[in-house]
Amino acid sequence: MIVYGINPVLEALRAGRVAMLRVGPRGGGRIRELLGLAHERGVRVQHVEADALERLARGGVHQGVVADVDDAVQEFGVEELVRTAAGIPLIVVLDGIEDPHNVGAILRTADAAGVDGVVMQTRRSAALGGAAAKASAGAVAHVRIAQVVNIARALEELKEAGVWTVGLAGDGAVAYDAVDLTGPSAIVVGAEGSGLRRLVRERCDFLAAIPMRGHVESLNVSVAAGIVLFEAVRQRASAAET
Repeated sequence: MIVYGINPVLEALRAGRVAMLRVGPRGGGRIRELLGLAHERGVRVQHVEADALERLARGGVHQGVVADVDDAVQEFGVEELVRTAAGIPLIVVLDGIEDPHNVGAILRTADAAGVDGVVMQTRRSAALGGAAAKASAGAVAHVRIAQVVNIARALEELKEAGVWTVGLAGDGAVAYDAVDLTGPSAIVVGAEGSGLRRLVRERCDFLAAIPMRGHVESLNVSVAAGIVLFEAVRQRASAAET
């Protein structure tokens, strides 16, 4: 799997997943940092021309570095994400999100919010390398991900593990900040445009909406996920204080 960009490659190096590093002719302080870490980790480094990086990154913004990354990441099951949560479980479920930039942005926000894991489908989902890794600013190397065949079934597993499932939908019956997110919770977000699929909607315990005050009808899925995740963080911090 190819990962490019300084932050994604740096995080992949820190996670011990880089097999080979390719750097271009233009260096800098951040590139020297990458080279130093690669040397410490015994990672092979190859110096190449800029056009070679362009081909490898397929036109993505590589910032002078591309890495071959081991894609055999640790596999997690849905129940395992819940059982091994650091505290009260907070999970994100991605229902068919195919835009790698949105997937990457959600992973970045999930890492920032201290989420215990992300559940996504093996098919009809963006690949986790390249653009998704770049958009995640390297969070893809740290967030625990459970890849499943069937999202609706994954929601049933979450329920069996004692987790409340909250689907985000424009026509949700309750406002997102009126839902109690202090207990074990899973935030379920749907595909760009079409939203949550019918079977997934039916299996959610709640359908929550983010009220729109302006002229547009909806938010980007990664922005919506961020709003609700940090509402969960806020509620939990408030509950801990009291």
